[in-house]
Amino acid sequence: MAITRQGTDTARMLRALEDDRPSVRLRAALAVGTAPDPCFVDRLIERCAIEPEFLVRDMLTWALTRHPVPLTLPGLLRELRSERAQARSQALHTLSKIGDRQTGPAITRTLLCDADDEVARTAWRTAVLLVPEGEEPALATVLATQLGRGGRETQLSLSRALVALGEAASR
Repeated sequence: MAITRQGTDTARMLRALEDDRPSVRLRAALAVGTAPDPCFVDRLIERCAIEPEFLVRDMLTWALTRHPVPLTLPGLLRELRSERAQARSQALHTLSKIGDRQTGPAITRTLLCDADDEVARTAWRTAVLLVPEGEEPALATVLATQLGRGGRETQLSLSRALVALGEAASR
């Protein structure tokens, strides 16, 4: 009986993550993060790529951070190569929340110079947090190629990233 009930609960949660109502999706993401289960990891990552509501995306990210890192990293790293800008951006954001510095090398020059400003901005923030020790000057060099890019918000994001690199940015 318990197996059937668990299967029913899982199916219900998976449906709730796809519901038309943002409030239902938000509650489902909260529930999945509160009681992490590996069966949800792929669906959470998939949902991050298409979720239109910021608060729901943020809760999906939180739910992913509640799962074991070895289960979440492969899917997140895969999303960095997605054709969808939101998938790349949200995967970067989630990696920044996980904070595993071993994933720093996955933030490539391609992501740092992404044609989509939101992806690039997220890559800058995440790269600064996850840059491997000693690689700060190389990161600063790549970020410097982005000077003058985009509007005010993009330029502010780049400035913040360079400031966060500190001394490495002035070399």
